[in-house]
Amino acid sequence: MSLHESGEDYLETIYLLCKQNAFVRSVDIANELGYTKASVSRAMRILREAGLVTIAEDGQVKLTKSGQKTAMDIYDRHTLIRDFFRNELGVNDITAQKDACKVEHVISEETYLRLRSYMTERGWKPSEK
Repeated sequence: MSLHESGEDYLETIYLLCKQNAFVRSVDIANELGYTKASVSRAMRILREAGLVTIAEDGQVKLTKSGQKTAMDIYDRHTLIRDFFRNELGVNDITAQKDACKVEHVISEETYLRLRSYMTERGWKPSEK
């Protein structure tokens, strides 16, 4: 399944929030991303229909197995690009983070895999899963 940039951002945010808190709700996602509750509600419906999240009656949002894998892949792509900018190019942390957020959505698979190979040869390891 191909996700739009916003869908990837939602999955990555849910993944990171779940690592911080045992219980994640739509309002937590809205607060983290600075989106309205209505926008998050619409996105959760789309992600639920795609089989990437579940939403319990108490409002808890959880990633499905497929959603978890997709979110971890997105997060790894993000951290790889951020670390490349910081460690290899000397970009400051804030700029590297912001730029990685943009590039992670548009980088081709070929370029990503070559960058990953380059960074792995230099000792880079994917994020803790």
